Order: sequence, then structure tokens, then C-alpha cells
Amino acid sequence: MKLLTFAIPSYNSQDYMEHCILSLLPGGDDVEILIVDDGSKDRTAEIADEYERKYPGIVRAIHQENGGHGEAVNAGIRNATGLFFKVVDSDDWVDYEAYMKILKKLRELAGGDTVLDMFIANYVYEKEGVRHKKIMRYSSLPQDKIFTWNEAGRFHKGQYILMHSVIYRTQLLRECGLELPKHTFYVDNIYVYKPLPSVKHMYYMDVDFYRYFIGRDDQSVNEKVMIGRIDQQIKVNKIMIDEFDLWKIPNPKLRHYMFNYLEIITVISTIMLIRSGTEENLEKKRELWKYIKDHDIRLFHHLRNGIMGNAMNLPGRGGRKISVAAYKLSQKIVGFN
Repeated sequence: MKLLTFAIPSYNSQDYMEHCILSLLPGGDDVEILIVDDGSKDRTAEIADEYERKYPGIVRAIHQENGGHGEAVNAGIRNATGLFFKVVDSDDWVDYEAYMKILKKLRELAGGDTVLDMFIANYVYEKEGVRHKKIMRYSSLPQDKIFTWNEAGRFHKGQYILMHSVIYRTQLLRECGLELPKHTFYVDNIYVYKPLPSVKHMYYMDVDFYRYFIGRDDQSVNEKVMIGRIDQQIKVNKIMIDEFDLWKIPNPKLRHYMFNYLEIITVISTIMLIRSGTEENLEKKRELWKYIKDHDIRLFHHLRNGIMGNAMNLPGRGGRKISVAAYKLSQKIVGFN
């Protein structure tokens, strides 16, 4: 069995995927790199096959009909032989020194008595044209030790565990029944959110591991693209609303964190609907909040009364202007613009 499986969802990624693959190869025989070609129309499949030939036993090319980012992640989970699992998008990469430290620690933890469910490290916004790179750290978490939710501090607003920061135990992803929807963007939120109640033991290392590239015009977190795909953002939002009765999550710290996570996803949906400025999307905003109200009236009031929920729902044009303050926070979280 491999120590760590990387899945690289790849769709028309010929121009940048090699940078990603090359950053992962130093893991050697400890790692498995699954390049999931999601029905690409360029040389992605050819590049994937080439790396499989050059690095047998480390790189595997998986070819499938186009199913979107979520289905590429699903294929990675289905095919993974590693004890741990990480998704690295094909335009992102990892830092060598941090990578070596993480592999060494995962080897140690894999041989220990406690089963590790989730490993967390920092990620860096590699934003085009920006000299000072924003680093997402987790100062509220205990460092360099195995800990539980009881020992985790309170996350600050804007400090969220994203796909970029997390390595999950592969079997945990399978056992919790994670299956991401096809042909849907923004499913990375479901990927992080759904396994959380299954996570018992965590480890945080304060190293700048994952490099999250931002700047391509067609990127899914580009604001105009997000507004164009708002129905998919709403779909993910509703799946997260339906997934758990958060009031029944027994651990108060985990419950608080999951409420905050759901709140920020709902804020992002609402903000994008407001900023689009169309009557059709303002109606979708009303429909989303009605959906929450019909689903769980307590959740509705909880989200409405949250720091950002109030701003999202102030009436009229003036209220919509105030909501832009909350937009600034959501910008930091998803990194668009």
C-alpha cells in the first residue's frame, strides 16, 4: 500500500499540468499520482500516459468521459491505494520542503497507535501579479501533535479548512459515503464538509504546502464566471444544507465550525446573486432563503442572525450596498478577483 495518493483532476490542462506533476514526483515510491483525464480535448491524455510510462508504479493515468471536477475526484477516491488522499488541481502545485516534512510526519503517524483522519497544512494564494502572497494559516489549531475537536480552538471568520489545506484518510472518505455530483463546480466545499463529522483525530503542521494558483480568466473562482455558474453554486449550497441536521452534531466545537462553514457558503451564493444585479437572480436569492426556511426554520434564523446573514438580507438597494462588506470577506475565502 502507498502512503499517500494524489488525485489530479485534469480537463484540457496541457499548458500547466506538468508543473503540478513535477512538484509531486519527489515523493517517490511513497506516493501514487493519479492523473484523472476528464474527457479532455487537448493533449492532456497524451501527457498523462507519457508520465505513466516514465514513472511506472508512481504515476497512473485514468481516462474517463467528461463528468466534471467532482467526478474526477470520485475516480481518484475509487482508484486510490494510498493510506491518505489529497486532491491537487492541475494548475496548482506543492512546495518541495513542506512536502518532504509532511511525508516524513505521515510515515511516523501511519505507524502509530492512533488512527489519523485528517492532516492539515497551510496553503498560499499564488495570485498573478501580486508580489505579497497571502498565506492561509490555522493559528487556532494545536501544532505538531495529534488532537481532537475538543482541543481545537475557535476558527476565526475567514479561516476555513479548504480542499487545498486538507489530506484525508482514504478509507474515511469511502466510509462516510462521499460521492460528489457530476458536472458541478464548487464541489470542493462538499468534499471538505461531508467527512467532518467522521473525523476524530487531526494533525496540523504549520508549513506552506499547497500553492493555489489564481489568475486565469476562465477559472471557476473568477467572479464573472461564478455569477455565470450561480446555479451550480446554489446546488452545492443546497446539498450542504440537506446533508446534516447540524443541531444534532454532538461536539459543540465541530457543530460551531460546520455552522460557520455553511454560513459562508450561503453568503457567497447570496453575494453573487446580489452582485449580478438581475431581477432573475434576486428572485433566486429569495428562493434560496425560502429553501432554507422550509428545510429548517432554526437554521434559517441562525443564518439570518449571523454576522453576515443580517447584511445579506437588508431590504432594498441600500441593504444590497451594505452586503458588499460581507463580499470582501467571501473574497478572501474563495480568492476570486
